[in-house]
Amino acid sequence: MKQNSGNIKINYIDIKNRCIFFAELKWQQGIIRDIKQLGQENTEYSYLLPGFVDAHVHIESSMLTPVEFSRLAVRHGTVATLSDPHEIANVLGLDGFYFMHDNAAQTPLKVFFGAPSCVPATPFETAGASLNVEQLESLFKTQKATYLSEMMNYPGVLTKDPDVMAKLELAQNYGLRIDGHAPNVCGKQASQYAQAGISTDHECSSLAEAQDKIAAGMQILIREGSAARNFEALHELITLYPDRVMFCSDDKHPDDLQLGHINQLVVRAITKGHNLYDVLQCACINPVKHYDIPVGQLGVGDAMDAVEVSDLQSFTPIHTWIDGLCVAKQNKNLILSVDTPVCNQFNARLVEADDFIIKASGDKIRVIKAFDGELLTQEWLTEAKTEKGMIVPDIKCDILLLTVVNRYQTTKPSIAFIHGFNLKAGALASTVAHDSHNIIAVATDIPSLCQAINSIINQQGGIAVVDAEQQTHLLPLPIAGLMSDDDGDKVACLYADLDQRAKQLGSTLRAPFMTLSFMALLVIPELKLSDKGLFDGRSFSFTSLTE
Repeated sequence: MKQNSGNIKINYIDIKNRCIFFAELKWQQGIIRDIKQLGQENTEYSYLLPGFVDAHVHIESSMLTPVEFSRLAVRHGTVATLSDPHEIANVLGLDGFYFMHDNAAQTPLKVFFGAPSCVPATPFETAGASLNVEQLESLFKTQKATYLSEMMNYPGVLTKDPDVMAKLELAQNYGLRIDGHAPNVCGKQASQYAQAGISTDHECSSLAEAQDKIAAGMQILIREGSAARNFEALHELITLYPDRVMFCSDDKHPDDLQLGHINQLVVRAITKGHNLYDVLQCACINPVKHYDIPVGQLGVGDAMDAVEVSDLQSFTPIHTWIDGLCVAKQNKNLILSVDTPVCNQFNARLVEADDFIIKASGDKIRVIKAFDGELLTQEWLTEAKTEKGMIVPDIKCDILLLTVVNRYQTTKPSIAFIHGFNLKAGALASTVAHDSHNIIAVATDIPSLCQAINSIINQQGGIAVVDAEQQTHLLPLPIAGLMSDDDGDKVACLYADLDQRAKQLGSTLRAPFMTLSFMALLVIPELKLSDKGLFDGRSFSFTSLTE
């Protein structure tokens, strides 16, 4: 991977001028020096376009370090990411940010980090750290952070909370972009949110919501991750507003990343009939312009950040270059793994069956209704199933136990019930639980629940399945309880095995562990669960389990 000079004869895609021509392109020391037109498009040759950019991603959600993430992503033509290290910052604070920054410096992938704006995300959960305005400014001063990451506390923006407004003002004083996160915020509230200086949103779940935010001056990121999937609802924006749209994955598990990245959205958009140049503007150009990041756009004098694809239907990557270096060839990455130090914060005690006994105190319970492909949940008030004066799961009605266990302090677990997982036996548990990353678990019975939770406590982080035979299957995540220190392909295979085991237990969710991780995300309505209790995201306050 030392050669960063070369030349290639290829069909050159000129996105700005909306044309394709046969050309010879030369680059030296990573910079494009000459583009010579040789004639009209020659279908016997492959195609060259600027590399793909993920406009918003939490690398930690891949359970991989930045280096291992990059080794999978470059295979699919990705050359850059706008990355929010919000997850590890909630566990380790600035130390977590520096871990991500230093690891990313060891890969050619261009990883641009934002300063996490919401650590902790809310005061209604226990996180491992807190980042104040002064700490965020230290990241801007050293230019380790190039924008302010998603402002998840949208109620704080709308009510002009002093701490929230101070962070927004700080970023504006440095002339930096501010990412948004405002699910279901529309109309006048969308305008108010945008007027605070927030320029993007990736939480739109309907075309009308997205159009309200575009009218307010915001850019819309069409998200397609492992759990939240909004492409079908939003893809019309590509043709309607090609200069106001970007693509992002937000949260993508390793087995999904093995299969594809932003290139998948490009193929789907083309299949939907969207114009080639509009699609590539969203995938390659708009993020670079919006965030003003040094990523090549395939012009003379630009860095050679590009992908060669076989055709303009499948967009199968043949080569990926970053700064003139070939980093992937024929679905094989050419980036080396690196030794990775382990950092963590874990103080949870082992749980016992008595921790999860709920005495009956009311005829009805509030149940969290989870939906495949959505972060939004609904509240379901239904009759409680009781045995011997205790509220118990109702497997036939798919009402299962859900718990969040504080990983930072020794406290009693919080307990709720959830619908949508369809487990018929066993349990799932994880230390990936947005945003504070306490332990979250769902189960059909208390013994399986305890077994799954204790298995990952003993490992100081990971994801686990307890199967119908009470056997435990585990993927350790020693880095902050979020990431593996192992090879990306190996982690992807181990995760895929756990995912399949969850589905063998009956789960009908496309990504059961990803969906589980978001059941503690309090800033997304309606009902969620934190280590402090059942939370109503509509009123931004705690609510009771029974009624």
